[in-house]
Amino acid sequence: MEEKAALVSKVLVLDDNKQCLVKIKNFCEANSLVGVKAQPHTVQSVLNSNIDLGCVFLAEDFDGSPGAGLELGRMVHAMRPDLPIFLRRESNNLSGLEDKDQKVFFRAFSIDEMDALACAIQDCIFSLSYPSKLIRGIAEMSKIAIDSQFKGLVSEIETPYTVRDRLIFGEIYTLIPIEGSWCRGYMMLQVAEEPLMKLVRSNRTPVAPQDIGDFRNLNSLLGEITNLIWGSFKNRYIATDTNSNYVGQVPIVINHSHRYISFGSENPQLCFKYTLVDQENAGLQHLTIYQRFVFNLNWSPEDYSENEVSVHEFIDSGELELF
Repeated sequence: MEEKAALVSKVLVLDDNKQCLVKIKNFCEANSLVGVKAQPHTVQSVLNSNIDLGCVFLAEDFDGSPGAGLELGRMVHAMRPDLPIFLRRESNNLSGLEDKDQKVFFRAFSIDEMDALACAIQDCIFSLSYPSKLIRGIAEMSKIAIDSQFKGLVSEIETPYTVRDRLIFGEIYTLIPIEGSWCRGYMMLQVAEEPLMKLVRSNRTPVAPQDIGDFRNLNSLLGEITNLIWGSFKNRYIATDTNSNYVGQVPIVINHSHRYISFGSENPQLCFKYTLVDQENAGLQHLTIYQRFVFNLNWSPEDYSENEVSVHEFIDSGELELF
């Protein structure tokens, strides 16, 4: 059986009970969650940031007031409706809450009965399994493609993770379909424009510094990286796929004012984060590239396989020649 990849996910912890926080921290460590804690006055700015989240843990009595947690939960749900909110309270159910508030929260949990919460986290955030070889392969081919487009820089990769939010990062992003018998969906790359422009100005990219005035050159640069990754993915995982009779699509909805994109699926998304750094110049602004895989149309990892390419196929494609 193919080994499953060990992924993580960030959880926003809104709780100020010291004893409960210790148990929540232990729970996170045991369930592949990275907890990030916010204070009541910083919650809104955190939610407005580019932090990728899998879910929220919220105490019903957060900030010392019995109703403060419910009010804050309404705000979180309004700002990030795709994030599941787990409400910590005395009981492990939502009984006693008004119907409108019950719709805000994914489920309730008691600090003394967190075993059931572990099952809910698996179903909610880690519902899709990914073969370890596939995760390593994606990171490897993506790093090669990214590094090839930047002079004197290397990309550092964080631990792959899953998210439930639908946020768009930066001003430039690309989408490309990925289709095979075992997977159907999209790959998306996202990047902020300003740090990319600075790298162009410092002659770190194939784009000439004097051509920085045309924003389409930046688009083309990210597009080239996307094509390189897509080509490697296709050759490695899909090239020998004979089933090409795919049907059916779902609308992709983008709301720029809310930095929001929806692929019509509730499934968590697989994410990679690459940070380009100059190891000899720590003062150079880093460039972060976010990569997401959204298998919204089909995901059958049990049918996944890696193509074995023979010497004859390399010769036929022109990548090798006899002499």
